[in-house]
Amino acid sequence: MAGNREFFNRRLHSLLGVIPIGLFLLQHLTVNHFATDGVDAFNKAANFMGNLPFRYVLETVVIYLPLLFHAIYGLYIAFTAKNNVSRFGHFRNWMFLVQRITGVITLIFITWHVWETRVAAAFGAEVNFQMMQDILSSPLMFAFYVVGILSAIFHFANGLWSFLVSWGITQSPRSQAISTYFTMAVFVLLSIVGIQTLLAFV
Repeated sequence: MAGNREFFNRRLHSLLGVIPIGLFLLQHLTVNHFATDGVDAFNKAANFMGNLPFRYVLETVVIYLPLLFHAIYGLYIAFTAKNNVSRFGHFRNWMFLVQRITGVITLIFITWHVWETRVAAAFGAEVNFQMMQDILSSPLMFAFYVVGILSAIFHFANGLWSFLVSWGITQSPRSQAISTYFTMAVFVLLSIVGIQTLLAFV
């Protein structure tokens, strides 16, 4: 019975990492990338997202609750998993370890980012180009955002590989090798989008 529960939790954890959390990451990166078109373009996109009907319900059901489960169970996996890279230095063993490390970094980053933006907005601050420009004006915060965004993107891209395996979509070694190239390409392309966005604010 406990084994069935763990199997279900791991499958759910994997699914939520892609749908809806991964889709939200893609949407968030897309909206933020409007900053590369200037102040007005970003503010227009941010205002559109901020004025969606039932925004608080959508954020709670689609983002915060799935993210809470994914984060809590992910921490459980990270701190109970046996990493064997010292004995088995294969590529996937290293990806397993980096996945856990980037998960913890991403959780810290998201918590801080939500505090600086969504919580600040609840107290009257306006989430706009100027807010992000002020945050990223500090070299330390800029570096923190670079590490945080790259960690989040890697965690999603490599988690997508795990999702394809866990759900039986890529079963053969060949299909898993192809998905490795695909997910690493996803990481590189989304990282370019994320870094371009950060540079646009500074």
